[in-house]
Amino acid sequence: MSTPTSSSRGRFPRELSYLLRGLPVGIVALTVAVTGFLLGIGTLVIVCGVPVLAGTLRAARGMARVERRELEALRGRPLPPHHYRVAGGTGFARMARSLTDPQSWRDLAHMVVSFPLRVVSFCLALVWTVGGVGGLLYVAWAWALPRGEDNQGLYELITGNGSFAADVVFTTAAGVFLLVTAVPLVRALAALHRSLASALLTNRTAAARAAATAATAGSGTAPQPAATQPTEPLTAAR
Repeated sequence: MSTPTSSSRGRFPRELSYLLRGLPVGIVALTVAVTGFLLGIGTLVIVCGVPVLAGTLRAARGMARVERRELEALRGRPLPPHHYRVAGGTGFARMARSLTDPQSWRDLAHMVVSFPLRVVSFCLALVWTVGGVGGLLYVAWAWALPRGEDNQGLYELITGNGSFAADVVFTTAAGVFLLVTAVPLVRALAALHRSLASALLTNRTAAARAAATAATAGSGTAPQPAATQPTEPLTAAR
């Protein structure tokens, strides 16, 4: 049975992995969102824009589903509920009705708005972890750096003191600082991603309204729409 301490320790590598994977995921998401939206809007006049926009929104829903599950797995608890409208009909009419679903557009907005946060999170997480390890082990590889008037270490650039021992102590201390602060930094960045997802990828009001409408319509024995059902139980992190 995992203790709170071990669970907290295990969260760091998962959150770090999430932040580092966020940049390539964000690039794909931004490309799909912007390209699909602009292409769809530009071709609406020749009707082709409807299936393009419908496909883009479908892709946004898929990426939103993955994002929710990843964020829920990081904290071990579900995000607030969300709700997608059911598009009736078939063919072109069904695609056209899917464009009126608010949550799908919120998913698309998340693909765009989350990109700057993904870039900043990737850069900070990479610098704090790789830079911290490099600084901590500086004494093991500092000898390989060229020394001379034109090649100065960080400590010498800051203080003007060319002492090798002082440079090692300063850089090692900087590495320790980065590693010590890496955990709260990574945790805060992951919390920002969760907050953004809660704002755009969930809609407690719409989900409650849909459930109330279904209950009022006498659908007590009918299954609740899948989008408003609680997510599947999360397995405890090992």
